[in-house]
Amino acid sequence: MAAGILHFIHSLTDPNQLIQLLSTVLTGWLGYMVLFAVVFAESGLLLGFFLPGDSLLFTVGVVAGAGKLQIGTMIAMLATASILGDGIGFLLGGTLGYSLFRKTNSRLFRREYLDRTHEFYERHGGKTIVYAKFVPIIRTFAAFIAGVGKMQYTRFLTFNVVGAIGWVTSMVSLGYALGNVRIVRANFEKVVLLIIAVSLIPVVLQVLKGRAAPQTPR
Repeated sequence: MAAGILHFIHSLTDPNQLIQLLSTVLTGWLGYMVLFAVVFAESGLLLGFFLPGDSLLFTVGVVAGAGKLQIGTMIAMLATASILGDGIGFLLGGTLGYSLFRKTNSRLFRREYLDRTHEFYERHGGKTIVYAKFVPIIRTFAAFIAGVGKMQYTRFLTFNVVGAIGWVTSMVSLGYALGNVRIVRANFEKVVLLIIAVSLIPVVLQVLKGRAAPQTPR
């Protein structure tokens, strides 16, 4: 069963297999619902970190470029899925996640961590939510952490909408524009891996920056 699930997930990131799925098994609204559900889960449900995000959006763009999907509809639908997914993640963080940090004497979930998280999101929360949309795995947990840190919801929502629209539009449009380029189609998996690698650059730079910065005593 696990092998079948992995094969299905891989099918979502291969243009030819995705076209075949949308033409046979996932016809009509069922196909749209599956794509919506994947982006929704990958964006906000904590267990969805293993699902394809950037690669799926890029593939959707390629399929749209082949005339099998309507690009405007896909961007609007998948941006909505991302916004709603992050909204659920924020809600989970503000309720379930926040309750884990209530006991100040807990060894793992210390209240001081919660206070620091809240302070961080108050200072940098907006750009963090936007940047996180373009970074695999971190994208899944950013909204949850914002909820734990009790970031102001209206502020979170604004940057969540901006980030979701920017992420979905850029990834789908990139696939739409490059999907018919011969070298891209011939090396599709490598191109997808390159996109993921590029999206991880900000994280690597931030880690290196953090290590290079002088440590201040607490």
